[in-house]
Amino acid sequence: MTPVFADTLYWVALVRPNDPWRDAANQAFLAITNAEIVTTDEVLIEFLSSMSKGSAVIRQTAVQVVQTILADPGVRVIAQTHEGFMAGLSLFESRPDKQYSLTDCISMDVMKSEGIRAVLTNDHHFAQEGFQVLIEHGKRDV
Repeated sequence: MTPVFADTLYWVALVRPNDPWRDAANQAFLAITNAEIVTTDEVLIEFLSSMSKGSAVIRQTAVQVVQTILADPGVRVIAQTHEGFMAGLSLFESRPDKQYSLTDCISMDVMKSEGIRAVLTNDHHFAQEGFQVLIEHGKRDV
């Protein structure tokens, strides 16, 4: 199976009502075949933080989505570690000319260490680091 990384935008697009990226996220997912979805604890934290501004129903839905992700054998969640934090911090520090979030830096480091080239996101920062962005650019042939 080919690993594909799922960024925060992907999870948000699937859950947030009327999200402008929902259709593109669904299309990107349907276009990948024989793929293992990989994400991180940090991405799930960022997802929950994003959903925290919503109603009680949205918040509860977000919790249920995370519980489903964690139980899904087709999704591998990379655990948060101090070493991962430090590697992300190092990338964050080395790119002062970029507006990468720390979560993005941790994700990029995980992708590099896991040999993952494609990411379910529209975030051009991943493209700047040489990854294949599957949502924004319509590149869905993994």
